[in-house]
Amino acid sequence: MRTIGVASVRGSVALVMVLYLGRLLCPLLPLAAVCLGAELPVLPEPLPTADGYRGIWYCNQPQKDEYVYKYSGGLGLYCVKHRPFAVYAPQANKTFFCYGGTDEQGKTLLHMVSYYDHATGTFPRPRILLDKKTDDAHDNPVLQIDPQGHIWIFSAAHGTARPAYISVSKKPYSIDAFECLSATNFSYPQPHWVAGSGFLFLHTRYAGGHRRLFQSVSSDGRQWSEPQMLAYIEMGHYQISEQCGNRVGTAFNFHPKPVGLNARTNLYYMETDDFGKTWRNAAGKQLKLPLDNPQNDALVHDYRAEGLLVYLKDLVFDAQGRPIILYMTSKGYESGPKNDPRTWCTARWTGKDWEIRGSIRSDNNYDAGSLYIEEDQTWKLIAPTQPGPQVYNTGGEIAVWVSADQGATWRQVKQLTSNSSYNHTYVRRPLRAHPDFYALWADGHGRRRSESRLYFTNRQCEHVWRLPTKMTGQTAPPELVQ
Repeated sequence: MRTIGVASVRGSVALVMVLYLGRLLCPLLPLAAVCLGAELPVLPEPLPTADGYRGIWYCNQPQKDEYVYKYSGGLGLYCVKHRPFAVYAPQANKTFFCYGGTDEQGKTLLHMVSYYDHATGTFPRPRILLDKKTDDAHDNPVLQIDPQGHIWIFSAAHGTARPAYISVSKKPYSIDAFECLSATNFSYPQPHWVAGSGFLFLHTRYAGGHRRLFQSVSSDGRQWSEPQMLAYIEMGHYQISEQCGNRVGTAFNFHPKPVGLNARTNLYYMETDDFGKTWRNAAGKQLKLPLDNPQNDALVHDYRAEGLLVYLKDLVFDAQGRPIILYMTSKGYESGPKNDPRTWCTARWTGKDWEIRGSIRSDNNYDAGSLYIEEDQTWKLIAPTQPGPQVYNTGGEIAVWVSADQGATWRQVKQLTSNSSYNHTYVRRPLRAHPDFYALWADGHGRRRSESRLYFTNRQCEHVWRLPTKMTGQTAPPELVQ
């Protein structure tokens, strides 16, 4: 019989304690670190492919009524706090994109990566980067491209229960093979490539269920700075961010005590033009970080005083480089008519103050669309504003709205989808969107588990195309739907 000495036992206990503490402390480690207890995936080369495009179906917070869930449906492009999902690369004449996919049984979240080839009008078989071993769409990936053409995938984690990953393609403008660089922890990833500097990575880190806003920077995506906290007011925040040249702006709400995220309210904005060294409000006043009080210089509008919730949707910049925030206000967090009206709003910085307008209505807080500022400065909204087959559930029928007076009035010019079996939702705007691949979204049943398909439209919103759901060859054209 082998005798185990006291020192060996102590050493084993110490190792267990290190691994346990490593899991607890994982959210505090630099992005380049590997979380103790989390294995760094060895990705097969080439990556395996799927035989078609299938999105993940996901639901959150059951309700004891006909609407069944707070939000649910085809959420392969969820959520608005994940961005970007798609990036056009003019050097390759392809729009690369990622999404939350699934297996044929819809049991697990697969991180998928693919592209639309604008020269041939076809899609390849999507490649499976990794199995996230959950069906939680909060773990969806996002995609960015560096100046050398390497494709970066930031695979999120929902809180601290699972690791997050950063992976990069081995060849420029290729999805065949990737290297996983780190197993770390971050939620709601928003990577921005700032020319001459590198990645400015805005993200969220959980602590005690609270969502705190952070940034980290890297010149090459391999070595990262220590995460710096930007805001932590009461129970946390959600944010959406966008880039304009070397400026990166972020709009966010806050989660007040004691309710938290289901009472999300207020609207804030801040931006940086020096790679995150300093952050200022829209008027240029430098902010003291982290923000920790609801009444601060980044405040755009005090919606808590009006008893309204704030659901962020999009952030863009006009021709003068001034930010425009798209969001929705609501009376409550639950699905159903009792929390009407749900109003799509814009907050535009005029150069002196914030001009807030809103008139378009929706029937669910999680209806998500994208705002476009066209070359003639017309505003275009592509969003599921029309009631769908599962009324008052997430998504609906996709409509196109335009405004010629900076959001003062809106005119619906087209309804892109109609007579659908499932609700359409999470319309996403690709970075540097090509006219032929202008908006990407998914569908899914709003009240029960279902299949989920992916769709896109062009700048003219002439038609809707569905990505191939079953492929027999290596490439296939999309299917014309409407």
